Amino acid sequence: MSSVLYDAQGPRAKRRNVLFTVVFLVLVALLLWWVIGTLWDKGQLDWAKWEMFFTGSEAWTTYILPGLWSTLKAAALSVVIALPLGAVFGIARLSDHAWVRVPAGVVVEFFRSIPVLVLMIFGLALFAEYTSVSSDDRPLYAVVTGLVLYNASVLAEIVRAGILTLPKGQSEAAMAIGLRKGQVMRLVLLPQAVTAMLPAIVSQLVVIVKDTALGGAVLTYSELLSSANTMSGFYGANTIASYTVIAVIYIALNFALTSFASWLERRLRQGKKSTGAVLTADDNQPNAGAIAA
Repeated sequence: MSSVLYDAQGPRAKRRNVLFTVVFLVLVALLLWWVIGTLWDKGQLDWAKWEMFFTGSEAWTTYILPGLWSTLKAAALSVVIALPLGAVFGIARLSDHAWVRVPAGVVVEFFRSIPVLVLMIFGLALFAEYTSVSSDDRPLYAVVTGLVLYNASVLAEIVRAGILTLPKGQSEAAMAIGLRKGQVMRLVLLPQAVTAMLPAIVSQLVVIVKDTALGGAVLTYSELLSSANTMSGFYGANTIASYTVIAVIYIALNFALTSFASWLERRLRQGKKSTGAVLTADDNQPNAGAIAA
């Protein structure tokens, strides 16, 4: 069956694709066999290096759960601040007034061009030099500041692009019935653009969760990944086991986030479907009589 994007595959192409798939799976299996064999030879799969995660709670209550809480706290604060800030700057970039549009564009492009790690380092120096924030809280403040400045600028571009993807007739029709520009944006454009923007916004939220690890690597913020270093040293250099458990937690956390976003997107799309009732001939009888009269 042909498509606009590609032609249907012939028998030779199908056989070639099957061959490539089999070769790829064999190579992946060989790679996994080599990795597992190497880990086994190095003693990294010994039960002694994994039992603390399954037979006791010390590793979880002392290292993993506090690190997970720090990661979630920094990510949640960053999301709560970055989302509305990004929406404001994204809408400001669409303003008809140059005195609003140009400064918003400069701010967005400036912070979008700077690595988030540099923003965290500057934030730490800023809080240490010009504020009375305690040394224990500065890493959290610096991590949140860097994540907010960078991701708010990225989210601003996502919001701007999502609104621009809507047909121009949407805003024209809204203005034709007397809505002002602010009402058009709030009541017509943004509700429709949210569904289109949701996948990109969720991808950026996943980036926020993962980027909290930069604070642990450089700013000594005690987040989830940094807890793996301390835990690995305490339990006798079981680096592979510690980082594997942490990786699984990150995967589960981000999978839960994307699953929730997919569910929310489906609900939003279903809510926008028409639920109007179908009128029958009997329902139109009064109108027909009035016309006849």
